Amino acid sequence: MKARVKWVEGALMLGESGSGHALVMDGPEEFGGRNLGVRPMELLLLGMGGCSEFDVVHILRKGRHEVSLCEVELSAERAETDPKVFTQINMHFRVGGPGLTEKAVERAVRLSAEKFCSASIMIGQVAQVSHSFELVETAQND
Repeated sequence: MKARVKWVEGALMLGESGSGHALVMDGPEEFGGRNLGVRPMELLLLGMGGCSEFDVVHILRKGRHEVSLCEVELSAERAETDPKVFTQINMHFRVGGPGLTEKAVERAVRLSAEKFCSASIMIGQVAQVSHSFELVETAQND
């Protein structure tokens, strides 16, 4: 896997993934940024959420469950002094689909957390990562 990040000006950077996708990162004005893009640490948190959410949906679908809603809200705390690493992260999943059970969702979240999500398992070496979920009702035509 490869990636490239190019500094543009101030705190503005352009990231390009090895698969050819680009995104803008920027910092706050007090650090020379113009607030034009996501912060790098926010991107790390988003990547962790995306990795785990992908797993949860994939595990549920592989188990022949219909998923019509899956979102994960991440709440993180960082150290107060440099390096300001993540110290605690909670991943709260909201999952729904016709006939979906709490048991199936709990299993998918657990498997992602313990076995499949490389990002959260790696970050969990530094931060305390917790997981929670709720099963939400969705309309039949969602």
